[in-house]
Amino acid sequence: MNSTIFTGPLGLIGLGRMGCNMILRLQSAGIACVGHDADADAADRSHQQGIATATRIADLIERLPKPRSVWMMVPSGVVDAVMTQVLPLLEAGDILIDGGNSHYTEDIRRAQVAADLGIHYVDVGVSGGVWGRERGYCLMVGGPADACRLLEPVFAALSPGFEAAPRSTGRDGDPSPAERGFLYCGESGAGHFVKMIHNSIEYGLMAAYAEGFNILRHAGMGRQDHQTDAETTPLEHPEHHQYDLPLADIAELWRRGSVIGSWLLDLTATELHQDPNLKHYQGAVSDSGEGRWAAQAAIEQGVPAPVLTSALFARFGSRDQDLFANQMLSAMRHAFGGHHEKKS
Repeated sequence: MNSTIFTGPLGLIGLGRMGCNMILRLQSAGIACVGHDADADAADRSHQQGIATATRIADLIERLPKPRSVWMMVPSGVVDAVMTQVLPLLEAGDILIDGGNSHYTEDIRRAQVAADLGIHYVDVGVSGGVWGRERGYCLMVGGPADACRLLEPVFAALSPGFEAAPRSTGRDGDPSPAERGFLYCGESGAGHFVKMIHNSIEYGLMAAYAEGFNILRHAGMGRQDHQTDAETTPLEHPEHHQYDLPLADIAELWRRGSVIGSWLLDLTATELHQDPNLKHYQGAVSDSGEGRWAAQAAIEQGVPAPVLTSALFARFGSRDQDLFANQMLSAMRHAFGGHHEKKS
């Protein structure tokens, strides 16, 4: 590529919770942006926050200097549809970026489609959620090395920066990109591959916290009356389960000096303080795909990942995808032993 410094502005398609905040963070760092969203209301909300918007993708691209850089921040299921609109409007040397949660194998395919037109396709795994505008975004980057190098000012502006965490023991000299919060991970798909595993680990961490706090919540079970019948396993030592534990305070405690402290625990402590019984949540936990893809990758590689896959399956169960299996268990118990279901 001819240029080695990104001069902007950057075009960004998708002005939802992530895209709008990303533009605001970029603009605060001095990087001009033009946004577009097919949802007129989303575009209008962004415009009211000081974001320059284009009503059509073609208008957005016309407002970008060459070589143009267009960042897609859209759901993985519509990336191909957006690419179909964007690619004919770009020229050789332009850069197309997918910052959503796409499957890395799709990046490999899409990168080849773009390369056939002389266009550079970059995949960026973005972590930071709705707090990214304030805290910065952790960026995992894949694609042609030259194109990724050109975009480094964008990555640096979006990332948390060197001050976001204490320096690891043994590191010295100028901060590396990883120490600033972004990393070139390798060729096409590498960024989303790393983000896929990142999100799968997130599933596992969340499941561990959820299961642990659930045990704490039931630590007073020995105080409850329990029926004694053939269908109920008795609580062997009720005297061992007599605690009424302050979950919100335990979460707050563990934030300080504990080896299991994390930003996830920080957020959990806030939620439990505001709603100790979490009555505002039904417990149907979604999965956006990365956990499934990570499990598939583990199977293909022959690498064991029991914690990550168990956390994924727990999410399926939270949405009653295990209901029929449980009905089958009840049916079999009734068939072989005449056991009747106990209503919870």
